Amino acid sequence: MSFCSATSRSALCWPLAPSALGGLLLLCLVAAPAHAQSGPTTETWRAHPPKSYGFDAFALATAVDRAADLAPPLTSLLVARGSTTVAEVYFNGRSPAQGANLKSASKSVLSALTGIAVEDGILDGVEQPIGPFFPTLLADAPRKQRITIDHLLTQQTGLESTSFGNYGAWVSSPDWVADALRRPMVDRPGGDMIYSTGTTHILGAVLAEASGRSLRSFAQDRLFDPLGVRVQSWQRAPTGRYFGGNNMALTPRAMLRFGQLYLNDGRFRGQQVLPADWVDLSWRTYVRSTYRDHQYGYLWFTHELGGERVAFAWGYGGQYVFVVPRLDLVMACTSSLRDRPRGSEDHNEQIMRLLAENIIPAAQGPLGPSEWPPLPQPVFGW
Repeated sequence: MSFCSATSRSALCWPLAPSALGGLLLLCLVAAPAHAQSGPTTETWRAHPPKSYGFDAFALATAVDRAADLAPPLTSLLVARGSTTVAEVYFNGRSPAQGANLKSASKSVLSALTGIAVEDGILDGVEQPIGPFFPTLLADAPRKQRITIDHLLTQQTGLESTSFGNYGAWVSSPDWVADALRRPMVDRPGGDMIYSTGTTHILGAVLAEASGRSLRSFAQDRLFDPLGVRVQSWQRAPTGRYFGGNNMALTPRAMLRFGQLYLNDGRFRGQQVLPADWVDLSWRTYVRSTYRDHQYGYLWFTHELGGERVAFAWGYGGQYVFVVPRLDLVMACTSSLRDRPRGSEDHNEQIMRLLAENIIPAAQGPLGPSEWPPLPQPVFGW
């Protein structure tokens, strides 16, 4: 038997033990009013009663209803406390089995792979220079030879960006690594952040060279297999290299699980998948982002939202994995890259507001965090 709460556009159901019924009159709204093609589609919720995890159930239902207003382009919303999913909803006919293009949120996956490579001894450490990986391309560029793994992780290489206005020409080149490395130096290594997908593609090439494997094979074996998920697709460059930091497809559930891995200090089902200190290293502030004044770590953004410090992987068009350590909270969402209404409030800003104004307050529940039952996951420092 289940208890369902509903708003005008979505229905949330959680298991309810028969012993809890007592004299309760159970009202289960099994279907919300029809919502044309833009309404949410739900499946069986893999969830527990939110109140038992410190959630305000009505506030969470209201948050999901607000999410429905973002569809299109929003295609999925998943919320978890610790290892427990408390909300999962899909929009516009999407289903859990469908992969979503993470776009640049896959840069945070590159960060995880780098931490694993350091732990495995494949890389000497983040201060290792990249010169030996590209002896021919960088033979006459001693300054570029001294760019380090750390500079790649923090987007402080000093190389001209291959993103934004330069992106089209870059991906039209026959060798993306060579084109990115041949870009002029517009700053010193370790200077200002220069957001560039060419930088993470270089990092992907370093990981492939160091491991002696394709980037996809390394990622599947050392990161995704331990999480029990599969990479659904991943674009290749003209040279055959997998696209480092872009155009990887995972299911929304896989994205949520990736966030839960970081929330749980790099552990999943008792296995230490990431080095124990990599989460803390990834979420430190090394540079200020040039976009919206976010802080930037190792290919993760951080910012204060809803009064909480939040770390997030961010991809073009509204692909996100948010981790809120103090609340033991993870939120993942995906968005269509085609169904983007014109003239509306920026979709990314609407997702940020959904987290700050609805999801985080719902996670704080009717009681304060100090009154929750003890949680098994550690509290992270910043």
